Amino acid sequence: MSRSDPAGTILRHWREAVPNDRMAHLVRDVARAQMRALQQRLVPFDVSFGHWTFLRVLWTRDGITQRELSEQAGVMEPTTFIAVKAMEEKGLVERRQIAGNRKNMHVFLTPAGRALEQKLVPLAIDVNRISMRGLDADTVARTRRALLTMIENLADDESAQAAAPAVRSRSSRK
Repeated sequence: MSRSDPAGTILRHWREAVPNDRMAHLVRDVARAQMRALQQRLVPFDVSFGHWTFLRVLWTRDGITQRELSEQAGVMEPTTFIAVKAMEEKGLVERRQIAGNRKNMHVFLTPAGRALEQKLVPLAIDVNRISMRGLDADTVARTRRALLTMIENLADDESAQAAAPAVRSRSSRK
């Protein structure tokens, strides 16, 4: 690996500069390196990493509302609107209303958008395989469990934080 590439810089950071930095930074750096590796593989297909995120959702839940797509992708609705519009211009998706529901716009894959699944999913599988090279199955399983536990802990904390102001505001009314 070239030491001047972004992954080399990150590796030097973790091994030499701050080997005991916070876990959140390490997880972020791994995710960024994986995203960069996938983005490089998506370029020949004229698909951005952002569009990949939406396509992944639609490959499993085609025809959902733009709001649901935002929630599933974990982005704000204006970002989804812009991305869907661009993907529509590329012929990957179409927006339409469903009979009986004139309020919501639903996003559907076109045949071209659906066909990309067979081409792009193997690229993501390849990036995952490369990033886990040298890790045995037990280590991968333990790492997955640890990361899922971290997500659960943060979700629990988010729920507690959301509930906390309501509790304080009720008690402050007395």
